[in-house]
Amino acid sequence: MTTPAYALAIDEHLPTEESAAAAGELRNVLSTLFADGPDAPSLVMRDVNGKERSLKVEPKLYEYLIRILDHLEKGEGVTFVPHAKLLTTQQAADILNVSRPHLIKLLEQAAIPFELVGRHRRILARDLFQYQQKRDAERAAVLDKLLEEDGDLY
Repeated sequence: MTTPAYALAIDEHLPTEESAAAAGELRNVLSTLFADGPDAPSLVMRDVNGKERSLKVEPKLYEYLIRILDHLEKGEGVTFVPHAKLLTTQQAADILNVSRPHLIKLLEQAAIPFELVGRHRRILARDLFQYQQKRDAERAAVLDKLLEEDGDLY
């Protein structure tokens, strides 16, 4: 997948062995700091003078950090796409892992909202991600049904 123009890539390259190992260590440190689970409301830190201060960490932020570090530890690159950004059709197709002509067909069928900028179609990342979640949920439901039917045959 190419990096969308509005995406924030962590690095131009995949993580090195050293950075992957460091990501794993950092994940372990965060897990230890949140020993009570990701619902722990804050971290207690000491500054250079030994003074303690509390840092509030939302559970979702903890989850995001752990997921990012998991990918980096595996040597996988990570790209962030803000939900408010407009994507080109090629960028959107790359994110969905479909061809650009297939994406255009989805747009023309109104499966994904888009806007015209001049004569170019642009897709709001939020809308693309909503479509992706809906598509994935539908696929999972069909797979569950197939597995259920397969179990009935035996």
